[in-house]
Amino acid sequence: MGAAIGFVGVALIGWLDLPLAELLTVGFLSRSLQAAAPIALTAIGGLYAEKSGVFNIGVEGFMIFGAVTTAALTWLIGGETAGQNTLWMAILGSVAIVSVAAVLFAVLVIRYKADQIVAGLAVWFLGLGFGPFVAVLLWDSQNSPGLVSVENLTVPGLSELPIVGALLFDISPLVLLTAFVTIVAWAILYHTRYGYWIQAAGENPEALDTAGVSVGRVRYAAVIFSGVMAGLGGAVLLAHAGSFTGTGDTMVNGRGWIGIVAYLFGNYNPIGAAVAALLFGGLDMLQIQFQTIGIDLPNRLVNLFPYLAVIVVLTMWGSTRVPASLGDPYDSEE
Repeated sequence: MGAAIGFVGVALIGWLDLPLAELLTVGFLSRSLQAAAPIALTAIGGLYAEKSGVFNIGVEGFMIFGAVTTAALTWLIGGETAGQNTLWMAILGSVAIVSVAAVLFAVLVIRYKADQIVAGLAVWFLGLGFGPFVAVLLWDSQNSPGLVSVENLTVPGLSELPIVGALLFDISPLVLLTAFVTIVAWAILYHTRYGYWIQAAGENPEALDTAGVSVGRVRYAAVIFSGVMAGLGGAVLLAHAGSFTGTGDTMVNGRGWIGIVAYLFGNYNPIGAAVAALLFGGLDMLQIQFQTIGIDLPNRLVNLFPYLAVIVVLTMWGSTRVPASLGDPYDSEE
């Protein structure tokens, strides 16, 4: 699948006669990493939920909650003079607020066995309404004023190195956080007992229950984690953008849905999902890069690139096998 998408990318570059050296600059790669971080975090959370047997289609809504609560807390704590400390407090506060919503969602789909698709869509619709509503309450507009964006973490000396300096040693700390979460999530899922429990909850919950492990508790933890990660993804998106946009589909604008495609593309592997997120992030940043190097393409066409990639990925999705008990409620045998 990856080779096929790579071939499509090379063919597209050749067809449009794009100057590859000018296109793949350090600045473009840096912006792509920032664009990929919210998608990767959301994808990792979503794949944990699915691995446990629950489809959290509401990640788009949780991202909106994370973005708007981060913006609101930044404004309420620091106002127009909010700094980096205020932003980090707002991110932590946002994660705490979204975790409450994630708990409610988990109770709804696990304890009360609500239809997972309907419940997830409800979270999305609530987010679409909640984001602009909070913005209007605070700023009399669906969009916030300029707030504060996260500053890069710069290592003196090393940041001056060619290429790697700007990519690795002058980088958003939220991108580094995303990389750390990706590695830890992969290690837990595939190299710990708890990770095996999550996989068993989605593949054979009866066997897990027979072994004396509560399927419900495993699923609760995974679903709550998925909501928190999507909320963190929204907070990261806001922290990089520096302001909240509530018009249209809000500033999240389908990134939660792309996160779902990313973990399917990555075959439920956190590292694979992060790589897929980087692909989508890079495609999302092409519009800015084309403008930078003077390539005249309609903005509407460039904006379609990430979604065209989604269609290609979904078309080739056959190699990904979903967990056997995905979407099936489970009653303990006790």
